[in-house]
Amino acid sequence: MAKNLKCLPLCSMGFLVLLVGGLGWLGVGGNISVASTIGAARRSLIEKSESANSSTLTRSEQTPVMGAVGDPEKVVSEVHMAINASTTRRNLAFLSCGTGNPIDDCWRCDPTKARKRLADCGIGFGRNAIGGRDGRYYIVTDPSDDDPVNPRPGTLRHAVIQDEPLWIVFKRDMVIVLKEELIMNSFKTIDGRGVNVHIANGACLTLQFVNNIIIHGLHIHDCKPTGNAMVRSSPSHYGWRTLADGDGVSIFASSHIWVDHCSLSNCADGLVDAIMGSTAITISNNFFTHHNEVMLLGHSDSYDRDKAMQVTIAFNHFGEGLIQRMPRCRHGYFHVVNNDYTHWEMYAIGGSADPTINSQGNRYLAPVNPYAKEVTKRVDTNQNVWKGWNWRSEGDLLLNGAFFTPSGAGASASYSRASSLGAKSSSMVASITSGAGVLSCRRGAQC
Repeated sequence: MAKNLKCLPLCSMGFLVLLVGGLGWLGVGGNISVASTIGAARRSLIEKSESANSSTLTRSEQTPVMGAVGDPEKVVSEVHMAINASTTRRNLAFLSCGTGNPIDDCWRCDPTKARKRLADCGIGFGRNAIGGRDGRYYIVTDPSDDDPVNPRPGTLRHAVIQDEPLWIVFKRDMVIVLKEELIMNSFKTIDGRGVNVHIANGACLTLQFVNNIIIHGLHIHDCKPTGNAMVRSSPSHYGWRTLADGDGVSIFASSHIWVDHCSLSNCADGLVDAIMGSTAITISNNFFTHHNEVMLLGHSDSYDRDKAMQVTIAFNHFGEGLIQRMPRCRHGYFHVVNNDYTHWEMYAIGGSADPTINSQGNRYLAPVNPYAKEVTKRVDTNQNVWKGWNWRSEGDLLLNGAFFTPSGAGASASYSRASSLGAKSSSMVASITSGAGVLSCRRGAQC
């Protein structure tokens, strides 16, 4: 791969102007012979850790999270300041077109229909994830992934490894079968709005030692274990990857991450896993189906660095064919707010190693099985230990015999660290989550 990227021309400059203008214009214009709109590469706003730039990309437990906020109190303070200022930021005068979902009402009601408006609409602990907002557009035209070391321009892999911020979109519907993990670089948005994009039947997404990532509008399913192979992580570096688990989205030692409006199912391991000190994460508006261990948040009971983890899980639909881990938490602070739980076979929310779990305004519909009515599960822990953990249910709607077992003294300081937005009434959950998963956005039509 060439070390210096040159600007690749569009066959129709008018296409680019229309694309930047808004969602409805994607795909309009003359024929495009080259996918990339990248200019000369500039340095990323942050540097990766030494481990990520070494000759071997192993999953080290010793490397700190670059760009993460180590003090949960500071994160909470920033989140609360943002909530107080949100009326101006979100231009909420346009709520007449909305559903009450604060993310969607922010960008879908925006009269300019600008794509990058999405980056200003984040909520929760991952609200500061700007992705590729400040970069150029990159148009993916080629669904292939033949060479993970030297990816072709126009492929998704070529887009995500670049050092500069990029807002990545797709020229047409496509199914991308990844040969190896898609190793993403910092300051990237993958935006599937306007087309139907599946990442399936191969490797899936890995966010390792990066920050400021937005993943929006993708079908991610049937992910398989891959690895023991060379994979490129930037224009100037590739290295040996050990065996991957087969997660849909693997977040490893990363921060300021937002996964929104994706449809995820049937992967070899987790659908979304966040481990090794990852923090400042929002998982919102997703539709999860047909999977066993849905979401793992925290590496192990002995990994203390996850005590700074803060994750918001909001406005998701946990649907048909799910069994457990929605999520399963370790250490850290977790805000589970306004989600719709319509299916589980074992339990919905579990944890170990003293996580703080703040469940607010969710709808929990228990299964028919009389032995699986409990929402919560303390994993491999005696009651005399977990009775001091701070787990609470506030304003949740518990249906068909569902019950949430609270614990802890309920210290306000602890729950403050697990509060990231104002919960709406559980009676609004059906409306708020009605658009969960990939939206039906097509060319020339409003989302």
